[in-house]
Amino acid sequence: MTATIKKFFAPAPHKELLCAEEIRRLYPRYRFSILESTFIGYAAFYLVRNNLSTVAKDMEQALNYSHSMVGNFLAATAVAYGLGKFVMGAFSDRSNPRVFMPLGLILTAACNFIFGSSTSYPVHLFLWALNGFIQGMGWPPCGRSLAHWFGIRERGTIFSIWNIAHNVGGGLAGIIAAFAAARWGWQYAFYFPGFIALISALYLIVRLRDTPQSVGLPAIEQYKNDYPAQNKDAGEQELSTRELLGDYILKNKLLWLFASANFFVYIVRYSMLDWGPIYLREVKGAGLAGGGLAVMALEFGGIPSTIFMGWLSDRLGGRRGLVSLLCMIPILLAFAGIIANPAGRLWLDTALLGVVGFFVYPPVMLLGVAALDITSKKAVGAAAGFVGLFGYLGRTAQAKAFGWMAEHFGRLYGPAIGWKIVLYCILGAAVVSIILLAFTWRVKPRD
Repeated sequence: MTATIKKFFAPAPHKELLCAEEIRRLYPRYRFSILESTFIGYAAFYLVRNNLSTVAKDMEQALNYSHSMVGNFLAATAVAYGLGKFVMGAFSDRSNPRVFMPLGLILTAACNFIFGSSTSYPVHLFLWALNGFIQGMGWPPCGRSLAHWFGIRERGTIFSIWNIAHNVGGGLAGIIAAFAAARWGWQYAFYFPGFIALISALYLIVRLRDTPQSVGLPAIEQYKNDYPAQNKDAGEQELSTRELLGDYILKNKLLWLFASANFFVYIVRYSMLDWGPIYLREVKGAGLAGGGLAVMALEFGGIPSTIFMGWLSDRLGGRRGLVSLLCMIPILLAFAGIIANPAGRLWLDTALLGVVGFFVYPPVMLLGVAALDITSKKAVGAAAGFVGLFGYLGRTAQAKAFGWMAEHFGRLYGPAIGWKIVLYCILGAAVVSIILLAFTWRVKPRD
């Protein structure tokens, strides 16, 4: 049974090298296919992960859930996703993305279907934690694919283009969930995205491929001339489990530093994604559609900046830490503006959330790329999973802590004061991330 499972997930075997003319013709075509299919696939993962927060208020009213109970959902899925990203990342480094990624979409869609059909709190808590763990099958195969099909010198730009999938998927998740819930009920905020995820899984099976060698093409280093011809196997040796987790992950001090910074960056990133709709509805007078629109502004705000900052990090010699540091500073000002803005001016809150999205998504992307820069393309899933684990521990901390703060202090002093305390904590997390990133601004990719 174990041998059958390993064979099912095993990387695609190498094929005989094609002629030079076929290589020149097919390589650009396959590179576009890899970028486009992983983009669509990862955006689909977001549709079945970021749909809960949009209808959390409706679930509270329909099922008598409290802020703390919703916080438990968010905390459970965050820590489960962090663990899943690390575990599945190590597994994906030795798997075929064409099998691994579609299976993840199918399983997470199933969790959404069952979640929408249940009204039990324990069942909901278990399913959303399980969904979070399965979601760990999304990023690692994308990272593996992009690392094998795109070279070091273009890594920041390509990953920044691909990273827009976060914004597209996350932004559409709020709108789709709000539309489905308003039309048919909160349950359809899980049914409808689940159906889209199934269609996307079929699309990945058709479009996605494993390594260049699996379709008869040379490794990207030879295609881009990053390595001399006599070193044709450079970067292609498979790593043992000890080498993967020991030498490239746990003993890597820089990786620990980037992971620690990611903990606080994710607190900032997910604070408004998880709690923004509820905060805007309780304090700023937003409706269901207004909350979904604000989340879309947060997500879509990162699209132009992610591309530009990724390109800029390449132009600066791969200094992902430096660019991330510079991005965190305007976020402080935006959250200060949200605190100062009174109720009744939702347009300004939405604009400020767009500023947060504009600057927070480049560090989210670049810290994952930095993990690849300082390890190996054969360890990209485990390295990114390790950094991501710290990020989602940060999300877990804010999900549970902020839910409790908003409820406890809101009961004592009113919702406005409760949420203001939460926002000051977000500012503190941004300050700590800036301090940690200040130690990484000189770091460049390792060959």
